[in-house]
Amino acid sequence: MLTTLQTAYSDTRAADLAWMLGREPLPALAVLDLRFDGAELQLRLLGASHQVLLQEEHGVCSETVACMPGSSTPLPLGVSKRLGDREYEFAARVETLTQGQFAGRAQELLALVSDHPHGLVGTFPGSPYAFTAMLAQRAEGQVRWRTWHAYPQEGQLVVTRTRVGVRIPAPAA
Repeated sequence: MLTTLQTAYSDTRAADLAWMLGREPLPALAVLDLRFDGAELQLRLLGASHQVLLQEEHGVCSETVACMPGSSTPLPLGVSKRLGDREYEFAARVETLTQGQFAGRAQELLALVSDHPHGLVGTFPGSPYAFTAMLAQRAEGQVRWRTWHAYPQEGQLVVTRTRVGVRIPAPAA
């Protein structure tokens, strides 16, 4: 689902993003409710930020990536935590691209997410490549989502991946 967010681009630097697990729902500019077998997932756009709320019979999970005043938890490269009998894994990276690379990557992502039944993308006034995109899926007893936070003025794309579910053992060597 593609939507134009009628707000100023609030989180304007990739370096200002922070990560938090367990935060209460924040006011959202756009929401996509999804139902997967045994799971309810809500993708939420918060300005140039995101929040995902997952509710399963095994418990709940709330992930927030946003500029949060007073937060001392910067965006980590990776996190792995136990949530009851489930495992939560988060990874983030920042891609720095040339103007041409950024435009091409932005076009690919906007096309991929906007037409996907489990995708939500919000674009911001002022730049066709200022957006936040989210894409979710359920596979192998896990709920997974990816996000992209675009900062065209910096040529940066913040990419996150999250997985919540039963632990998948590593293949035998």
